[in-house]
Amino acid sequence: MNRVAVVTGGASGVGLAIGRHLARQGHRIAVLDRDGTTAERAAGDLRDGGAEAQAFAVDVADRAAVESTFAAVRTGLGPVHVLVTSAAVSGFTPLDAITWEEWDRYLAVNLSGTFACIRAALPDMVEAGWGRIVTISSAAGQTGVARQTHYSATKGGVIALTKAVAKEYAGRGITANSLPPFAVETPMLAHARDSGDLPAPEVLQRMIPAGRVGTPDDLAATCAFLCSEEAGYLTGQVIGVNGGAVT
Repeated sequence: MNRVAVVTGGASGVGLAIGRHLARQGHRIAVLDRDGTTAERAAGDLRDGGAEAQAFAVDVADRAAVESTFAAVRTGLGPVHVLVTSAAVSGFTPLDAITWEEWDRYLAVNLSGTFACIRAALPDMVEAGWGRIVTISSAAGQTGVARQTHYSATKGGVIALTKAVAKEYAGRGITANSLPPFAVETPMLAHARDSGDLPAPEVLQRMIPAGRVGTPDDLAATCAFLCSEEAGYLTGQVIGVNGGAVT
């Protein structure tokens, strides 16, 4: 398989692991990230491993920038047939302290940014009669999390968006599924733990039946399958790779 796979938030954490797994499947990888320096580093690591990869600096909240970036991906790598949306902002703020600016930023990145990327990728998939879309949502979008009203609401929206896309495009050879992590050892989780917003690892582990916090590779392995030829009849699903924490 040698298709172009776009991974947003692809410079670190879950997005980086997904890029590596998709590269091992033979895909050409477009690493999209707001931080152009780390995106280029990630793309360089992929190239060192034998993959064809390019980095693109973009804030997915900027709709015009998303469109121009996908045009650049087509020029540099080819039509987009695989899309994984991992770019997100996260944080903890009591509901009555969330500013309208903060609320709008979460909507713009997590939900509107996901929508913008899906819409930018779909024309290539429709033309090919083949496409794979995987959104990285969150268990917060399934259960709600205190002091994460904005994050929970946007991730719940991502899940609903994914289901709607799946139903609308299933007849065109395009699948759309969502992976909602619970606790994954990423820089985002480490920051929340260091700031006191999340408990120590041993406390988190007791909340997970599998007895451990997830790794980016746990998510990436499932994502790679969802992006494969074999997953063509699997669409509109929310697959919790979470060690049994949310069922």
